Amino acid sequence: MNTELFEAMDHLANEKGIDRDVLYEALNDALISAYKKNFNSKTNVRVELDTDHNTMKVFSRRVVVDEVEDDDLEINLDDAKAIDPSYEEEDVVEQEVTPRDFGRIAAQAAKQVVTQRVREAERGVIYNDFVDRLDDIIIGTVQRVDNRYLYIHLGKVEGKLPINEVMPGESYQVHDRIKVYVTKVDNTSKGPQVYVSRTHPGLLKRLFEIEVPEIYEGIVDIMSVSREAGDRSKISVHADDPEIDPVGSCVGQRGQRVQTVVDELNGEKIDIVHYSEDPVVYISNALSPSKVIDVLVDEEEHATTVIVPDDQLSLAIGKKGQNARLAARLTGWKIDIKSESEANDDGVLDESEDNVASEDIELDDEQ
Repeated sequence: MNTELFEAMDHLANEKGIDRDVLYEALNDALISAYKKNFNSKTNVRVELDTDHNTMKVFSRRVVVDEVEDDDLEINLDDAKAIDPSYEEEDVVEQEVTPRDFGRIAAQAAKQVVTQRVREAERGVIYNDFVDRLDDIIIGTVQRVDNRYLYIHLGKVEGKLPINEVMPGESYQVHDRIKVYVTKVDNTSKGPQVYVSRTHPGLLKRLFEIEVPEIYEGIVDIMSVSREAGDRSKISVHADDPEIDPVGSCVGQRGQRVQTVVDELNGEKIDIVHYSEDPVVYISNALSPSKVIDVLVDEEEHATTVIVPDDQLSLAIGKKGQNARLAARLTGWKIDIKSESEANDDGVLDESEDNVASEDIELDDEQ
């Protein structure tokens, strides 16, 4: 019976991909519980599992005291010394108390407890697998849809895609395959709960990391991403090596790399711009495709006033302010855009007319 029990444990470990130590810890707890229940014992006991010889032994544990108050938990010093003269007070005396038919009783009593631990261990394995996939892209299949979520089959677990994190214009049916970004993994009593998104900026970032070898290899860095999913996004990139063109690397030959990302995002427009530590240059780049005359920086307020040609004002601001909004998110700076005429009327240009020409040349070089 013992051999069958140990073989069953090994089989479970192999089949479920669970650490044997976890299973044997569960078995140990189950055997202690089984002994106390079946033999009406209040004694503290220890179970010794010998996986090499497929044996189980039960040992009672009693503390050596001068005066015994509880026979189940304590043993008199004189009685302890009769077992071994080296015992002193507060030592623990162990004596084997393994019942003759303990293997059969233990197997029956342990089944439920071990099954529960196996279930918990399986959940732990799945949870760890998906925690490792946090901030990553995974492909799943739409299982069902309600008014709050799309439920995505992700293998051993079901992912939840909130309806408001499906890209505008996208529609999915049951059995459709879908590429999603893992935003959150919770370890609940009912098992791992995985939340995914199609609108998260991280999805755009990971798509570029997958598509552009230079990003994957660390030659080109993605510095920031701002996104209005399904419509337009901006991404800033940088390379330490001046010989490397980070924007060109992301665009790819004939635009193939960026087009692959655009296709995955159903035509979402993507602006790829050079990152710069100089806010004047960075903000000018971020407002692409509009041209910029000057950028006035207020360090204290972490704000800027951007001056653009009159005919570029609507382009700089974008439809419903989108271009300016995305540029502000990308750079982390507040951006107030003024036309050249408006800046002249307000006297804004007068404050920096001495350096406008030189800055304009530098910006043109960067862009």
